[in-house]
Amino acid sequence: MTEKKLSSEELFSYYQERIQKYNPELNAFISVNESFLDKDSMIGTKLKGIPIAHKDIFCMKGHLTTCGSKMLANFKSPYDATIIARLASAGALTLGKTNMDEFAMGSSNETSFFGPCKNPWNLKLVPGGSSGGSASAVAARLAPIATATDTGGSIRQPAAFCGVTGLKPTYGMISRFGMIAFASSLDQAGFIAPSAEDIAIFYDLASGYDPKDSTSINDQVTYTTKNLDQKPNALTIGIAKSSLDKHADPHILNAIKQTVNQFEKMGAKIIEIDLKNSQLNVPTYYIIAPAEASSNLSRFDGVRYGHRSEESQSLQSLYANTRSEGFGDEVKRRILLGSYVLSAGFYDAYYIKALRVRRLIANDYKEAFKKVDLILSPTTPNLPFAIGEKSNDPISMYHNDAYTIGANLAGLPAISFPIGFHNGLPIGGHFVAQHLREDLLLNTVNLFQKETDFHQQMPQEFDR
Repeated sequence: MTEKKLSSEELFSYYQERIQKYNPELNAFISVNESFLDKDSMIGTKLKGIPIAHKDIFCMKGHLTTCGSKMLANFKSPYDATIIARLASAGALTLGKTNMDEFAMGSSNETSFFGPCKNPWNLKLVPGGSSGGSASAVAARLAPIATATDTGGSIRQPAAFCGVTGLKPTYGMISRFGMIAFASSLDQAGFIAPSAEDIAIFYDLASGYDPKDSTSINDQVTYTTKNLDQKPNALTIGIAKSSLDKHADPHILNAIKQTVNQFEKMGAKIIEIDLKNSQLNVPTYYIIAPAEASSNLSRFDGVRYGHRSEESQSLQSLYANTRSEGFGDEVKRRILLGSYVLSAGFYDAYYIKALRVRRLIANDYKEAFKKVDLILSPTTPNLPFAIGEKSNDPISMYHNDAYTIGANLAGLPAISFPIGFHNGLPIGGHFVAQHLREDLLLNTVNLFQKETDFHQQMPQEFDR
């Protein structure tokens, strides 16, 4: 076997060539960074020029930051998001900004103003969303790792659909400064990569307190790479009854059973638990998230930055026309829903009640973690679906996140990882852990990935 050391410049060029070759059919990148920094700037850094792709929701100084929307199609950020700044200072090189559902609202990457991203396992299928561009790029090896964000499953669902690994950390563990807000109490930055080991390296560099983010956790970071290969003592994994319901694809449920068998072989104890309020995850989320979105997106009014309508004769028409022209249908739908539940007469009936149910959901997890270390479920109830198949059925689309939303509502860390295939399409397994236990998540998945090779599989069309 021949081994060769690559320079950071050679590695950067390798991925740039793959992007040029494959991105026209995948549409995984919105913009590409073709400039390579002086290699002297990588000397002494921890990452030494490892390339990374960034979801186009993170502000990057001097570069387009579109959020997948016409509203910000020409916006160049005047500053860097904290996650970008920290990784750059550690020696990461930006390959480009990845495609996404508009303002992170979607589960298929079809709502992007720049057109749908495609799944590299089958170009007729969606890659999942909202971080579909990041997942697609990593699965097709157009990038070794990518940043992403997760409000209700937007890291983990596309990771499952594309056969890669995706981590949503504890809420507040990675700074949200410079991340364009969708729902501020739910949004969390994270990573998508082929393996848990890859994610651990970047997570340790990006996480930690940031005074620029009022929701940042001011706590000591647990460095996940330290004990990544260490077998945990007496691991107990819980399986929620609700995750094995009749609505899930039987092939996914079979893959979960095989995964349970593998963990039992590895010495884990499996018990059944009951997250009794889990059936309320989706309706609760789709009251809270649109309410916060309607507030956050009010800043896009055509006055300060972003798209401005040219068909306006008054301030009121400027607001109305700008928002009508700049936002897509799904964003408008969520703004309308959010405005409704926050309006006088409905605030107590919907929004306040949803916040109370959110507490019940969080309490279910708290009780479960008195018995178990991790909670296992499928990542998604179904396999990747065809582009356009659910575009006119938003309710069906929303249920793609049925297994992932709970972790966001409770602020818990969670990870999706490949556990099998059916008809050439990947299947994702999903772990949730207690607050601040990213180390256990990454450790457990890393040990699983040392015993299996699902995460090493590549879409045949891009394996060349």
